[in-house]
Amino acid sequence: MLKLDELSAGSNGEVQVVGNGTGGRRPDPEVGERPRRRRFSVEYKLRILSEAAACREFGEVGALLRREGLYSSHLSAWRRQYRAGALKGLKPKKRGPRASRDKVLHERVAQLEQENARLRRQLEEARVINEFQKKACEILDIPLKDRTSSEGA
Repeated sequence: MLKLDELSAGSNGEVQVVGNGTGGRRPDPEVGERPRRRRFSVEYKLRILSEAAACREFGEVGALLRREGLYSSHLSAWRRQYRAGALKGLKPKKRGPRASRDKVLHERVAQLEQENARLRRQLEEARVINEFQKKACEILDIPLKDRTSSEGA
């Protein structure tokens, strides 16, 4: 069954079927795994702000927003950003929580504590090996050098 918007009257009054630009294929109904956030360039935002400022008639701003596929919240946020610092305010902001100085210090302390624990384990292993070597020397009757005499020389 044909829809009314797919029919067109020919020059001699006969009805013709008009294609919808997809070549007879239906659009892919598959939805992507994850929606993507739209990103707008600074130039685009400035262009839309200037076009919105030039609108004088009732409904022109709404028509502009519909044409561009934007929401009024976009326009108000961009105006606020523009007033806050012109181009600087319109640059995209990094998402997520800010890294506070305390958090950075806590991470550094945790890293140093891990390293300290690792070095303590290595030191304990070295002490065990040293004690084992001393006992092996005693059993095998191998004389050990005196530390105090070798350090002074």
